[in-house]
This record gives sequence, C-alpha cells and structure tokens, in this order.
Amino acid sequence: MDKLKMKSADVLSENLKKFAEIFPTCMSEGKINFDALKQFFSDQIIEGDEAYNFTWVGKKESMINAHTPINKTLRPCVNESVNWDSTENLYIEGDNLEVLKLLQESYLNSIKMIYIDPPYNTGNDFIYRDNFAKTSEEYDEEIGKIDEENKIMFKNTDANGRFHSDWCSMIYSRLLLARNLLADDGVIFISIDDNEQATLKLICDEVFGERNFIATFPYRKRTSKSDVPFGISQDYEWIIGYAKTNLFLASIEKDTRKYFETPDFPNREWRIGPLTKQTSASERPNSFFTMINPKTGEEFPASKLRTWAITKETFQKYYEANKIIFPGDYDFLKISKPAMRYWKEDDIKKSGENFGKISVSTKLPKNVGMSQDGTKENIEIFNDKIFSFPKPINLIKFLIQIATDKNSIVLDFFSGSATTAHAVMQLNSEDGGKRKFIMVQLPELTDPKSEAFKAGYKNICEIGKERIRRAGNKIKSENPSITDLDVGFRVFKLDSTNMKDVYFYPEELNQNMLDDLLTNIKEDRTDLDLFFSCILDLGLKLSMPHTSEEIDGFTIHNYNNGDLIACFDENISKSVIEFIAKKNPRRAIFRDSSFENDSDKINAEEIFKLYSPSTRVKVI
Repeated sequence: MDKLKMKSADVLSENLKKFAEIFPTCMSEGKINFDALKQFFSDQIIEGDEAYNFTWVGKKESMINAHTPINKTLRPCVNESVNWDSTENLYIEGDNLEVLKLLQESYLNSIKMIYIDPPYNTGNDFIYRDNFAKTSEEYDEEIGKIDEENKIMFKNTDANGRFHSDWCSMIYSRLLLARNLLADDGVIFISIDDNEQATLKLICDEVFGERNFIATFPYRKRTSKSDVPFGISQDYEWIIGYAKTNLFLASIEKDTRKYFETPDFPNREWRIGPLTKQTSASERPNSFFTMINPKTGEEFPASKLRTWAITKETFQKYYEANKIIFPGDYDFLKISKPAMRYWKEDDIKKSGENFGKISVSTKLPKNVGMSQDGTKENIEIFNDKIFSFPKPINLIKFLIQIATDKNSIVLDFFSGSATTAHAVMQLNSEDGGKRKFIMVQLPELTDPKSEAFKAGYKNICEIGKERIRRAGNKIKSENPSITDLDVGFRVFKLDSTNMKDVYFYPEELNQNMLDDLLTNIKEDRTDLDLFFSCILDLGLKLSMPHTSEEIDGFTIHNYNNGDLIACFDENISKSVIEFIAKKNPRRAIFRDSSFENDSDKINAEEIFKLYSPSTRVKVI
C-alpha cells in the first residue's frame, strides 16, 4: 500500500516539471538556466543584466516562501459550523498564505472570482508578518546602505523603505498562490487606496500579466470632508481587476439592452440609441442642421459641439425606414430630442452571440453604497458597531454579478467581517444561484477596548462566523419559499500536521520514546481530522458530502458517495474490509495501526483485488 505524503503541494517542483516540458533547452541539472531563457526569446545576443524591472528588498524570499511546502493541515470544527452535512460553503481560520498553500491541489483552476480587501499599509503595522519581513538592519544591508565595516554609506531619505518592501512581499506571495486557484476564465478584484495602488498595479502586472489587466474601478467610499490635510479629501478607493486569461473577457456578465415590441411593429423588437455624434459643426458641416418632425413640425437644432449622426440629405431616407423616433412618439420613452431606432435582428447580425449586451462601465452604479452603508449593515446585524469600515454588500454583489455564473466558487482570503459571504448568499436568494463561498481569515485578536471585544468577540473570525450565521437566518426568513438556499458553512482551522515528528538521531532514542512511536498520529487528533487531511492530500474539495456509519463497532467515513472511503480504527476486522471493498470506492484509506501485522495488510490488499480491483488503497 502507498503512503500519503500528508503535506501541502510542492508547487515549485510541479512548475519546474511543466517548464522543462516546454523549454527543455533552458534547463540545466534540474534548474532553470536563466541566461539561456533570456537568449531563447531574443533574436539578438543578450549581454549584461540591464532590463525593465520592478523589485524590492525581500522579493526573492517572498517568491521562495510562496513555493515552500508546509507540514500543516486544516482541522474540521463541526460544532462551530452551520449545516455541516449539506453546506458547500467554507470558512477557514488561519494565516492565508499557509491556507492558500493547502488549497493548491484541491482548488486548482476552480475559483471563478476572488475578491480581497487587504491591509492598505496606512502606516500602522499590518499583522501578516511572514518570515520575509525585514529588520531595519537586514534591510539596510540588502540595499547596500551599510559597507563591510558596518558604516552607513548613504542617507536613506525614505522615512521607511521597509514600510513598502514588507507590504509588497506580503501581497506578492499570496497573489502568486491565488493565481493558481483561479479558473481559466476567472478574475480577481482587489480593493486598495492611494498608499499602495501604484505598487499593487505593478505587482499584478507581473503576477497576472499586463495583458490580463481588466480595469481600475474608482470606488467612492465617502462624501467629501472639510477637516483634512491640505484641503484635499481622499474620498475614493480603487478596485483593481485582473483576469487569469483573456477567456474571462468573453465570460463576463454584461448588462442586457432593453428591447421593445409595440403595436405599430408587431413581432419585431427594437431599442433606441443616441442620434448625435461627438463631432463639431466645423468637423461635420453636413450634419449640422435643424431636424424637423414631419408629423408635428417641431424643430430640433443640432449643437455646434455635437452634431447629428446623419446628414440632412439622409434624414428622409432614415425616417421612411422607421429608424428615427421623435419625442412623443411613444409614451413610455422619456426622450427630449430625436433618437435612433435599432432593430433587434440587425443587432444579432452585427454582434452574433453577444447581441444586445452593454459593456460594464468602470463607473460603479450608485446603489453600491459607501463605507457608511457597510457600517449600517453591520450594525443591523449585530445591533452594535462591531467592525470598522466594512465594505457594503451591494458593492461586492455587483462584482459577483458581473464576474460569475450561478454555480461559481467565490474566494475571499482577507475575509474580515465576511461581507463577501453575505453578498454571495444575498445574490443567490435574488437570482436563484448556487454560488459557493470560501472565506479565509487570520484569527486576529480584537482590541480589548473595542465594542467587539466587549460584546464577547475575542478575534475577527468570531465576528465573521457570527455575521454569516445571522445574515443567513435573516435571508432565509425573508425568502421562506426558497427551500434549497445554502446559508451554512463548514469551519476549518489551520493547525500543525496530524503526524508526529518521528525523525530522531539513534542516540536520542529511549524506551519511553519508542513506546510513544507505536502510532504515527498525534494523540489529540480525531477521525475527522485524519479524514479531511486525506481529502486535502488527495486534492479533493472540502465541500463535498460526507457521511459516517458504524459497522461492527468500527467507524466508516464516506466522501462524496464513494470517491473516498476510510476507516482509521485500529485492528479492523476482515468483515469491515470486505464491507468497504464491496462498496467499490475509487479510493480507500486506512492507518498503519488498522492492521495488526504485515500479514493482515497483505490480506486486506487481496480482499480489494477480489471485490474492487480498481480501488486505490493507501495508508497513513
């Protein structure tokens, strides 16, 4: 039987394998020959290192850190979950860098949309202190500020160079991993303010590619204030959007034009558009004329700065073809000047499958709300101001609407108060969607002086989970007719591996230690801990159905109706092994101590060969 590796995916090794398949001539002794790679993409001889480059102190370390495997796992917490058996939503507590590593295989190319609202680097220390964060001495040494004799070589005029470098390293490593999770037609939206907006754009250009930049959406977070430095109120933040590939642009959900069918044109749909053009009278003199309604004689003069889109000579031709509509022609059209009629069949001919679609504008709708709206929504949920500056639900809901289909997975790995989860559930209740969410949040402690702490919320995760519970109950009560709305979530918490550290030098061993090593599983770990660590190790999704049953006193776990069946009890009976084998699962997993000796293990393999030869049997 094969052993499960029980650690996160080695992304670097996998990427090197893929690279070697495409560029074998650029590989040397298992490593990339970067000089050869540069020359491979040039038709001239490459000399020197000079090239356009965006870098900072710690960038290489952050890249290595993103690709370094970890020996950690996610432990299920059924008691803190809602509708554990039926929900497909996830709430994961832990450092998002490590969580993203653990999700690499299970959710590779699976996420349709990622939204994050990371720390804005406003001057306060952000709490994501990875091992690439620099001390001032380390920073000075790496930028060449200190010479061999520890003397300062030049004065650093930046108040804190590390201030930006640490933030860049923090976000860079996480985006490298996040890109792997995006589907080919997936998209990421990132909220940011002026402090790191330009930096974030450069990092995203590198991680996702300049060509996959979608847009920067200006988001008005508040109305203008008067008591601000220099008299300038920074009322806007930015939402930067990047696609994984250009397939997203084809999949984006655009607004649909309104088409009309009227008694004068039965069985023929039409819409209207402007009849003016952005040209001046001097640029287009033939289109600078007064248009007259033939039925009423009412005059409509052209503007000197915006002429008609047709000439005076072609006016009669367009009018006779029913292409021009005047104010008053239809009661339901509120227009003040002539407009152009477009027939639907012509739209279809011109636009093909995308006929009638209106491109999404970077000007966000007015109903997306501001920060004060997000605060009000949280107060309505908690009856108190528990969380500062949450994004409003309608803002996230708008992004989800334009970027996902009704069965998509939405990920937020800076979950905060879980606005994204709330928005997913709310939108599903409105359009019948089956979208799933994955929230990831570091259990950052709340300030003892804060209202959240006083209300009993010791960390941000407690706030996020409670918001989802309350929001889910509210949405269900407002939509009693929707019986299959998923407002539950499975809670998982990042923890050390389930496996003991069994690597010792011979001289370190004693009899007591040998007794402890009779099992390779830590004593505080449950069957469920082992089961879901196997799911991660096999690259299966954490959200699929899970059942368990007792057979002859042994607990049998079943994942997704036979994709995986496991039993982690010791010295399991032959009848139980036969029971599992006869279920014909795709995979079966046991622990080493499930078998009393090697003979029992061989007998188990023979049973599977007899009843279920296609089953892959593994042990932990």
